[in-house]
Amino acid sequence: MKPLRAWMLRLAGMVPNARRERELADEIEGHLQMHIDDNVRSGMSPQQARREAIWKLGGVESTVEAYRERSTMPFLENLLQDARFAVRQLRKNPGFTATAVLMLSLGMCASVAIFAFVDAALIKPLPYANPRELVAVFETTAGCPLCNVSYLNFRDWKKNDKLFSSLDAWSYANYLLRTPTGAQPANGTRVSDGFFRTLGVTPILGRDFYAGEDAPGAPHTVLLSFAAWQNRFGGRPDVVGQAVTLTEVSYTIVGVLPREFHFAPRGSTEFWVPLNDPSAFYGGCEKRRGCHSLFGVARLKDGISIQTALAGMKVIAEQLGQQYPDSNRGYSADVLPLTKVVAGDIRPILFVLLGGAGLLLLIACVNISSLLLVRSESRQREIAVRGALGASPSRLIRQFVTEGLVLVAAGSLLGLALASWTMHLLTALIPADKMNGMPFLNDLALNFRVLAFAGMITLLAAVLFSLTPALHFSLSRSREGLAEGSRGSAGKTWRRLGSKLVVVELATAVVLLVGAGLLGKSLYRLLHVDIGLQPDHLATLQVTIPNTNLTNERLIALERQILNRIASLPGVKSSGITTSLPLSSWSIASNIRVSGRPSNGERNDVPERAISAGYLTALGAKLIRGRYFTAADDDPAKPRVVILNEAFARKYFPGEDAIGRQIEYEGSHNRMEIIGIVEDIKEGQLDTENRAAIYVPFTQDWFASFNLVVRTSQAEQSLMSALAATIHQIDPDIATEAAATMTSVLDNSQAAYLHRSSAWLVGGFAALALLLGVVGLYGVVAYSVSQRTREVGIRMALGADRASVYQLILKEAGWLIAAGIVIGLASSVAAATLMRGLLFGVQAWDLPTLGAVATVLALAALLASYVPARRAASVNPVEALRAE
Repeated sequence: MKPLRAWMLRLAGMVPNARRERELADEIEGHLQMHIDDNVRSGMSPQQARREAIWKLGGVESTVEAYRERSTMPFLENLLQDARFAVRQLRKNPGFTATAVLMLSLGMCASVAIFAFVDAALIKPLPYANPRELVAVFETTAGCPLCNVSYLNFRDWKKNDKLFSSLDAWSYANYLLRTPTGAQPANGTRVSDGFFRTLGVTPILGRDFYAGEDAPGAPHTVLLSFAAWQNRFGGRPDVVGQAVTLTEVSYTIVGVLPREFHFAPRGSTEFWVPLNDPSAFYGGCEKRRGCHSLFGVARLKDGISIQTALAGMKVIAEQLGQQYPDSNRGYSADVLPLTKVVAGDIRPILFVLLGGAGLLLLIACVNISSLLLVRSESRQREIAVRGALGASPSRLIRQFVTEGLVLVAAGSLLGLALASWTMHLLTALIPADKMNGMPFLNDLALNFRVLAFAGMITLLAAVLFSLTPALHFSLSRSREGLAEGSRGSAGKTWRRLGSKLVVVELATAVVLLVGAGLLGKSLYRLLHVDIGLQPDHLATLQVTIPNTNLTNERLIALERQILNRIASLPGVKSSGITTSLPLSSWSIASNIRVSGRPSNGERNDVPERAISAGYLTALGAKLIRGRYFTAADDDPAKPRVVILNEAFARKYFPGEDAIGRQIEYEGSHNRMEIIGIVEDIKEGQLDTENRAAIYVPFTQDWFASFNLVVRTSQAEQSLMSALAATIHQIDPDIATEAAATMTSVLDNSQAAYLHRSSAWLVGGFAALALLLGVVGLYGVVAYSVSQRTREVGIRMALGADRASVYQLILKEAGWLIAAGIVIGLASSVAAATLMRGLLFGVQAWDLPTLGAVATVLALAALLASYVPARRAASVNPVEALRAE
């Protein structure tokens, strides 16, 4: 207790106290007067008695200091004094302080904000038990690296697997929720019974699915997401046991999932149902081994690596291929960490953005270091005087360190505030449909990991900004400064270190500018890809029909009625139906063979779309040969027909006329006659190659959920409400959603959105880098000019003209600009090579982009150098020499 009490007393002694100081002064004066009185009595004069008393006491000030050291904490007290002095120094230079703090805060804001996204997507553990053990399992073929899993194959996987502690599956589902106001679309997910136990997720209300609850004939049960519980059922605790009607099927609610639970690969989901879901949307897919509709998720056994699990799954897939050659020949398996699947396409983009933010921070730090060097030159006489008066090198370095810490503290606090605001701004700019696939961004915040990253940046900046001026001075330099003043070696300092910093700064700016230019050019090329249709004046709408007593004949009649009513609307030129819109992922792929040709064991998985007769006309697709579908082709009783895309014709009928030939599904003798070939339509993502594809009549198979496309002669936005209203007049229970124009579908496609986001963000970093680089170059050149006023004055007094002064200044700056651009271009090619996965239709060494960046930066840098050069050329020689 005594050491703690003594420590507390010392800490309290640091607080200024006028009464304590007065009592100390009175006590010292009393002791001094006693010694004076003794000296006077011994015969000394009053002056000699006082001098002798002070000498014996050891000096008044030293005594006061010794007392204070015993009653306070000298180190902290000196630190506070240094901090107060540093604040005063920075307040005396508001321009320097504001510039340095703003630069550091901008660099930290960008780095911390982007790192927060990286943390949320790639570092933060998934909200499951032991997430490192979780993997995603896919089937794979040569044409489909990560394919859906067949239901029957999934069952065989579970039976033969020995490497997973559990293996489960999930699949997409769309429902119509019956409400008092009518049917409403609702997102759902079909899962196997152990899905949530595999993830390690426990409902907060009710129970999980029982084992066997996903088997055919089991009761229809459903788990609610937390959002559905709150929004659909008001968060009532008695919701368990209640019934809910989804697509005309009654389900019993058995539980509610936790608020923090999300399954990013699926996106937003309100209702989780077992795989025994009788929804008509899947058309008995579970009964066909060749129908792939599921995604696998598994938990590794203890001690089993992903590589071991992958090898085991490949063995099982090979066995199934031998056992079921018609459906499984050519199929293998793939196993990936679930975290990698969750991050998906944004992983490389986040790394590129983090690299761009890091380069921007580097430029900011280099700029501030240059400013500190310039400021150090102006303080050379001050430091020299302090050193001559007895200040030790360690004391001077401590002052520099304190000033650096104050500067970094101000910049870091502002940077964190800006980063928090930027994180919320960037999150708000993400469209809702994109956020559904990235639920891990919902709780984006300055958490411990993000703050630790910010603390690391702060620490590095503090070391850099403290040591830069400290290393600039030495004791010998202090004596030199005392003798020569503060201006004798400025030019040398600039040439020795400042010039190198400017080159680094300009080179970094070039890297960011080239990256932004390449990403922008990639986005332009991506948005101008030939997608095989005319997107303008084309409206789209998703339609879901309730399956109450729904038969194939009734569905066909209802779909024809919808198309006829839509065709009668004013401004409608043509309309059609498709199972999936262009630019979306393929949901169905079948193993196709050309009739009459031996298969030779090859597997040809070809994506297909089911479309109505007027669909291709409505899209504006170009017919190369043959004809489109007609209403007569919709009759399921007639022979099947098919339309190929150009990629299919090139691959399977090279140099032949495919019209009139026949193709068939592997293992089936139901042949389809080829009646037409259309130009490739961009069915997959914009940045993928066109695949061989087929189009079949919509009514030869029946689908209760489809997309409507309408070609108009007027602005398509004006038709949106009329489309939904017309369909609801036919049947109020038909649900409509996702109304959009094809132009917006194109602009907001996954590939376009990711490329646009990266181009804009890197472009913003590049703009700031250009600004900071130009400002930094201007600052150091301007300072160099100010230090050479005497030299310029002498030159002009000896007859030098203004042109030679311009040449003197611009030549020095020109070499720095050229060096920065050359180094930057070489570095940018290397950086672009690393991010080539994000480039589309552009090479890493794209000469127009490199040339444009070099030109823009050179012109901006020369302009920044011209301003101080012009000031130097305007110097009056007489005034310059007089000032010196």
